[in-house]
Parts: sequence; structure tokens; C-alpha cells
Amino acid sequence: MIPERNDSKAARWHRGSDGGRPPGFDKTRYKARNTVERAINKIKQFRAVATRYDKRGYVFLGTVTVAPLLIWLRS
Repeated sequence: MIPERNDSKAARWHRGSDGGRPPGFDKTRYKARNTVERAINKIKQFRAVATRYDKRGYVFLGTVTVAPLLIWLRS
């Protein structure tokens, strides 16, 4: 077995078990991200949005705009 160099050992120790800097975790940003992801998934449940029946872009944009309104009214 080839021994490891001292500077390699020091670098590995500084990096930790992941080998890199730990990701910064902001609780409020994560909570907002989770809310946005759940909202997008609810919008994707609408068949017209998921399969995009509309030919024109502006009609599809209208469908994507109406879908959250319907979700809001149902809740």
C-alpha cells in the first residue's frame, strides 16, 4: 500500500466525509421551495396542463393561469 502524502491527508480532513463544503441550509428558503414544488405538482395534476391539449401558446398560458385559481377555489 502506498502511503498518503501529508497535504492530501490535511485536505481530506478539511473537506470532511463528503469531500466538499457542506451545503448551506436556510430553513425559510427550504420551506418556500417546498410550497412552490407542491403547488407546481398540483397544477400538473390538471389534465389540460399535463398533456397540453392547446395548440396556441397564449391559450396554454391561460390554462396554466386558470388552474391555480381552480385549486384555490376548491381548497
